[in-house]
Amino acid sequence: MTVRPSTALPPSMYIVIVTFEIHSADFGKFLLLLRENARTSLKLEPGCHQFDVCADLAQENTVVLYEVYESEEAFDAHLSMPHFKAFDDLVKNMVRGKSIRKLARLEPGGSPAH
Repeated sequence: MTVRPSTALPPSMYIVIVTFEIHSADFGKFLLLLRENARTSLKLEPGCHQFDVCADLAQENTVVLYEVYESEEAFDAHLSMPHFKAFDDLVKNMVRGKSIRKLARLEPGGSPAH
């Protein structure tokens, strides 16, 4: 998990889940570009608190992102950042399919108290 070091996050956060289906020949290069985009987003965007890059265990060449933002405005700012636009342009021909889900976190999870 990639999380911005910070104090506890408020319960209400804007969650984005993106699923990418990647052409098999492009999968390695796509992952390199995606990991760099995730690191840069956390480094440069104060409204981006978490950016997990996950492999779908049931679907080969499928990557799922779990992104946590302070607000919808912070996500919109992410989409306008130069590093995101460059990433989006570089990978557009690598992607066979893409879906986006937007959620509002109502209650944060965490480790159960022991």
